[in-house]
Parts: sequence; C-alpha cells; structure tokens
Amino acid sequence: MSNDPATPSPAPEVSTDELASALDSGAYVLDVRRDDEYAEKHLPGVVLIPLDQLGARVAEVPTDCPVWVICAAGARSMNAATALRGVGVDAVSVAGGTNKWVEEGRPFETGA
Repeated sequence: MSNDPATPSPAPEVSTDELASALDSGAYVLDVRRDDEYAEKHLPGVVLIPLDQLGARVAEVPTDCPVWVICAAGARSMNAATALRGVGVDAVSVAGGTNKWVEEGRPFETGA
C-alpha cells in the first residue's frame, strides 16, 4: 500500500445480496468487462463501459448517486471503483462479480 496521500483507499466491497437489494431500488450498475464478456452474460439493466475505456468515458458515470461496479469476479471492478472514488464518484465494487451472480441463479441476459 502506498503512503502517497493522492492514492485513493480501496473502494468498499459489497455482496451480490446487497446488489440485488440495490437493484430493486433502481441502482446504477456499471459493468467494466470487455464487450465479448458482456455479450455472453450480464445483469439486466447494467451500463457497459469496459475498464480500458473508463478513463476516456468517466464523464458518462453519474456523480449524483452511488455507482455499483461489477466485472467477472471482482478484481477489475475493485480497480474501477477505487479509481472512480478518486474522482469523486461514490463507487463500490461487487465481490464475486457477474460469475457469482449467475452461479447463485440470479437473472441475467445475453447479447450486446
């Protein structure tokens, strides 16, 4: 861990159960996986901005509500949520990601 005060602290991690409750309330969910991963399976209603495009597209991410960030398993979403918090976005990372969501039998969609 860096002692640099400019380095943001890691984003909080939330469970898929917490995400499910938030989705019931209309949460904004950002998927940071690649296009092909998203097409294979994704949560209904998520917004796709692949991690490698997030820096250039950060203005598309809302700053007036919490942002729930999801990827395949949790590593990319943690990186993205931490970076977003560094620019003032109230972002959290979903532990286990889309893979855990699907393994739990929760609803998902396929296609672009």
